Amino acid sequence: MNTPSNILSMAEKYRYMRETYRKRLAFGKSGIHGFGIFAKLPHRAGDMMIEYTGELVRPSIADKREQLIYNSMGAGTYMFRIDDERVIDATRTGSIAHLINHSCVPNCYSRVITVNGDEHIIIFAKRHIPKWEELTYDYRFFSIGERLSCSCGFPGCRGVVNDTEAEEQHAKICVPRCDLIDWTAE
Repeated sequence: MNTPSNILSMAEKYRYMRETYRKRLAFGKSGIHGFGIFAKLPHRAGDMMIEYTGELVRPSIADKREQLIYNSMGAGTYMFRIDDERVIDATRTGSIAHLINHSCVPNCYSRVITVNGDEHIIIFAKRHIPKWEELTYDYRFFSIGERLSCSCGFPGCRGVVNDTEAEEQHAKICVPRCDLIDWTAE
């Protein structure tokens, strides 16, 4: 569904996306994992698809919830890290955007945009998305030591949901404590 050409500002595009996402998107059984979000209508590259909403929490709270509550209940965890200080927890509350599955070859991407002074996580179409195609984006999950397997099944699949490039860069700049030299001992 093409955004009307008379809508030019980010605020207008955001408002249009919020008003029309129920007409444009549906959730259903996914071939990737569990449930997913599907395009009811075709979309162009650059279209705002949906906002990822939930409860804004600090990373320490998100980590505690995941470890002590969600994992112990066997519940799925739906968290979106905005930056080092903010996480959106959509596990118990939020939009259906938390059902968008990961793909190593995604048709969408996420961006934090500012509209009227407020920040929003928006899922955008990365390319043309035909009717009834499942929406996907690359989670690029960052974790030291924990590997989450990917089931997207696309050619070019990394095999993991992890952001392997960032983890490799982190490994290059982080030195094991035992390898550090005490410069004060001289």
